[in-house]
Amino acid sequence: MSAGALHSYFEQPASFTFTEANHKKIAELVAKYPKGRQASAVMPLLWLAQQQHDNWIPEAAMEEIARILEMPKIKVFEVATFYTMYNLAPRGKHHLQFCTTTPCWLRGSSDVVGACEKHLGIKLGETTPDGQFTITDVECLGACVNAPVVQYNGDEFYEDLNAQNVVEVIEMLKRGEKPKKGSQIGRQGSTSEVGATSLFDQAEKAGIKKAGK
Repeated sequence: MSAGALHSYFEQPASFTFTEANHKKIAELVAKYPKGRQASAVMPLLWLAQQQHDNWIPEAAMEEIARILEMPKIKVFEVATFYTMYNLAPRGKHHLQFCTTTPCWLRGSSDVVGACEKHLGIKLGETTPDGQFTITDVECLGACVNAPVVQYNGDEFYEDLNAQNVVEVIEMLKRGEKPKKGSQIGRQGSTSEVGATSLFDQAEKAGIKKAGK
């Protein structure tokens, strides 16, 4: 996405400066890489910028990162536009990223997204008029056993969603409450929905006797 295209959608700040605390973190991050390879720190610096700037990264921040790491600005833009973890536009206070790839889709992600859109009155890629909620879709979030899954504000996951409990999650966020992370149906980790099982249990059900019996 070009700089001009970004400007056409919303106002960009004229400048960006990392906080003193983040400058210390940057020094620690850059020190992890050999001399001349400081560009390798571009991803964590983009994340720092996003955390500092209301959950999105302005162009000025990417330019500042390029200056700090002594790398071409276009290289920073390439990284920032490739990964969905980086937001290049303002997001709502509550950013819900729905996985809609095959495992989640097979488990009903379309119903979950539909329920969310109906409840909030917006479509994927949009933000509610009050600026509270933004909903987007992303590629696989790596929690396929507990599908459907949504990522919240980049670092929390709500799993085993359905058209009913996703609305409950949204309402809790509206009230300023913090929904339980992970499974919303009481699943422990990524175990079976019926509880913990073992190969011995499965073998017994299949009529296979244990060795020595």
